[in-house]
Amino acid sequence: MTEQKRSHYCGRIYEKDKATTATVTGWVQRIRDMGGVLFVDLRDKTGILQVVFNIEKTGEEVFSLAESLRNEYVIKVQGQIEQRDEETYNPNIPTGTIELRAKDLEILSKSKPLPFPVEDNINVKEEIRFTHRYLDLRRPKLYKNLALRHNTVKSIRRYLEDNDFMEVETPILTKSTPEGARDYLVPSRIHEGKFYALPQSPQILKQILMASGIDRYYQVAKCFRDEDLRADRQPEFTQVDIELSFVSQEEVLEHMEGLFKQVFKEVMNIEYKDAFPRLTYQEAMDLYGTDKPDLRFDMQIVDLSHIAKDCGFKVFRNIVDSGGAVRALNIKGGNSLTRNEIDDLTKLAIDYGAQGMAWIAIEPNGNLRTLLTKFLSKNEVNEITKAMKAEPGDMIIFCADTLEVIYKTLGNLRLHIGDRMGLRDKDDYKFLIVTDFPLLEWSEEDGRYVAMHHPFTMPVEVDKFLAGEDLDKINAMSYDFVLNGIELGSGSIRIHRDDVQRKMFEILGLSDEEILHRFGFVLEAFSYGTPPHGGFAFGLDRLVMIMSQSDSIRDVIAFPKTREASCLLSDAPSTVDKEQLDILGLSIGKYTEEDKKESEIEIEIKLDINELEELSELLLDKKEKEEIEKEIRELIEFAAILRDIDTDGVAPTINIHPIPNATRKDIVEKEFTREELLANAPTVTDGYILVPKVIE
Repeated sequence: MTEQKRSHYCGRIYEKDKATTATVTGWVQRIRDMGGVLFVDLRDKTGILQVVFNIEKTGEEVFSLAESLRNEYVIKVQGQIEQRDEETYNPNIPTGTIELRAKDLEILSKSKPLPFPVEDNINVKEEIRFTHRYLDLRRPKLYKNLALRHNTVKSIRRYLEDNDFMEVETPILTKSTPEGARDYLVPSRIHEGKFYALPQSPQILKQILMASGIDRYYQVAKCFRDEDLRADRQPEFTQVDIELSFVSQEEVLEHMEGLFKQVFKEVMNIEYKDAFPRLTYQEAMDLYGTDKPDLRFDMQIVDLSHIAKDCGFKVFRNIVDSGGAVRALNIKGGNSLTRNEIDDLTKLAIDYGAQGMAWIAIEPNGNLRTLLTKFLSKNEVNEITKAMKAEPGDMIIFCADTLEVIYKTLGNLRLHIGDRMGLRDKDDYKFLIVTDFPLLEWSEEDGRYVAMHHPFTMPVEVDKFLAGEDLDKINAMSYDFVLNGIELGSGSIRIHRDDVQRKMFEILGLSDEEILHRFGFVLEAFSYGTPPHGGFAFGLDRLVMIMSQSDSIRDVIAFPKTREASCLLSDAPSTVDKEQLDILGLSIGKYTEEDKKESEIEIEIKLDINELEELSELLLDKKEKEEIEKEIRELIEFAAILRDIDTDGVAPTINIHPIPNATRKDIVEKEFTREELLANAPTVTDGYILVPKVIE
């Protein structure tokens, strides 16, 4: 039978194929022994086919071989396709009305006992799945995720090529330039002491391609960022990178909207007839508390400061007088929340930075359930309920604080309530375009402006920017696409003028020497005539994660890294031979004080407590975060002190406590007699403790 080729895929056999001889291959999913008859579920990439081994039809030799089958054996079966008996129909699979009645069998490969079942909906630790990723990828859901990713990339390429974009590959080994996260560095053997960087994005090179006259570029690019990981981040990820010359912001947005509409129509069979909704950055923050709002449900934030500034509730009034604001959410049907659930929301609000959470619940009969009626007049309450469009059965929750705290508190409470009330339907896909982001934001930590998007983004008001006027009020020609509350990607119209680019570097605090060292080759390229240009980039992994309704991008990547940026399948990263390090002129070891001075490397410890909180699945308030950060820094400093202690020639110590003669030999000072040892025993017989019989 070895010469017989596969004639059919398991999931592509239909009733019209009855009475046809077929040869199928695949993995044994399940075996049922009915005594003289074996039912084998055979699986390949297309699905499952029931194969029947009947000893009366196959003969003893083939049947005996079939009895030896185990899960995940790889086999080839030849037989005849027939209709199943009606009482054995399986409506859960496409081939549920037919079966292959086997005549011959060949075992192509055997499998060891499995570390976990190869099926969906299994409760297995991610570490075990990733260690045996080849088994994990056999599961139908993960195979479908990879197929969805493949079809998505095909659709993306088709749209871009139909619109005259050229795919151009950019280098993986490139120059280290600051782009927000840490670079992955690669030492050069030829240029000892120098390093390449793996690209965080092709940002600079794609702009140089525009200066090269490429006009319309795209690339499905691998990118690398050495940053702390979470559910939607990986150290290496795939980005769809796009750049166009001689375009306006509107033209870029039209192309991106067209691309996403085509992908969803071709891959998901979802058609968007209307234009994607748009919000400015400020509108998104004011209405939803975030620049990536989830539009699958309503519940907008409403500003009540105009009512609160003169109201009878002193807390609200004082907040507005001090420059803050009072804003609120209307939870439709929120009156059904229990007191414990309201207390939970209050605790969350405090954790997000608010001082508390006032609320008004409206009973079905119109009565109010709240403490605020002690402070607010009837007219003031009516004004609030009218502004909130509140009806019987609703609940209004308030936040009175600075805008920063209000955005964070109400924005997060809105999402929490949406999850709790089942308002974030995974089968609903809502796009949003966000525009008019601020160009710069002030960094208290660095004491300077930093680019909100990146340092190559064109300001809207170029003249004011060059004059250095109102820098904190100038918007950027930048934009984001958001899907279901997740930022898919961002783009901008780029700086193509040398004077604007140099002014940007100056505002960001870069010296002429730093500019030349980091970006000299870019500025040189732009000095030979650069067209106006703009572009966009979005994460392919993140898009497919949403489309497949997966909880993590690790489920849409064939060989992902763990949260610790390691590959459990290949055990990467790993140590390397000393010879390899010597060739590169590298050594791994402890720096001496002299080495540190010579290297002139200043190590700055940066802690992101919010990331640690998320990774640890904790919920900390502001005070707890400050205390934990302080304790961690103290531990790091103490570890540094211990590391720097010279222990050469110091004998190891068994016990570090100052106990005299801590390792002395035990010496019995007095021998006890048998009678003394048994003095407190309840029952003694012949010099032994007597244990009564308690079990017959």
